Amino acid sequence: MPSTETPASSIENVVGRYINLRSSGRDQRIYFEEAGSGPVILCLHTAGADSRQFRHLLNDPDITSRFRVVAFDLPWHGRSLPPEGWWEEEYLLTTDAYVAIVRDFAAALNLKQPVVIGCSMAGSLVLELARRHADDTGAVIGLSGALKVNGRFQDWSLRPDVNAQQSVPTWTSSLMAPQSPEVSRREVWWIYSQGGPGIYRGDTYFYSQDLDLRGRGQEIDTEACPVYLLTGEYDHACTPADTADAIAEIPGAKGGPMKDIGHFPMAENYPLFKTYLLPILDELHPAEGSQDLNRPALEGTHHV
Repeated sequence: MPSTETPASSIENVVGRYINLRSSGRDQRIYFEEAGSGPVILCLHTAGADSRQFRHLLNDPDITSRFRVVAFDLPWHGRSLPPEGWWEEEYLLTTDAYVAIVRDFAAALNLKQPVVIGCSMAGSLVLELARRHADDTGAVIGLSGALKVNGRFQDWSLRPDVNAQQSVPTWTSSLMAPQSPEVSRREVWWIYSQGGPGIYRGDTYFYSQDLDLRGRGQEIDTEACPVYLLTGEYDHACTPADTADAIAEIPGAKGGPMKDIGHFPMAENYPLFKTYLLPILDELHPAEGSQDLNRPALEGTHHV
């Protein structure tokens, strides 16, 4: 029988707002959410999705008691509408436009030296941010990111005989670890089912076609902007081997595989992902009163 108890009401400490800004010569109305205070963590969502993927991070008092967490929806995604005239063009995300919107958003909110966390396409984008703009990026944490990811750009999601609102989320759900909680895996599926027509495809244009940092990893100065790369062992789109190649090419980069996680760590199994994230944040911004500030980098429950 269904429960007759009334669930307790609660209001989360996450605040959502819009900011109007100009980027790449176009006016944009961008939706973002934030919580906490302190050094900034700027969160970038995956292809075809939106910032709801970071809701667990935004609601984690262990994080928000020390950091200001900010997550926004790219134009064309989630609660950020496309720019005026969108119906007259094909949506294809380029590296220059992607870098510009992240930097213009950060500048509009006056986010100083943010730690930028990006997943999937954003996990690769953060490497380009570190390469181009190490001077005003505090650090980057790339999840499921690499110097080059092949094979993701495709046309099948545009076919009139394919229901993209089912096929795209079902394809992406295959990238998650089977032991990740079902409720979380279903949530990832649900968010993907709500993407606009052609947006997932247009994002993968950046991920697989436009960005290629192979042979340029040495241009990233990890002394100026620390680089951490983590990829779930169940990820078959950007594999742990792809990420290992990036770590090997970027002098001073740190990271490695995450056990029992797939392509969407912050959304599919946040409690487990947190055990990988906290050592990085502690290394970048040691917690007040820490008794062991000289511990080896990323030492903890998991060795990456």
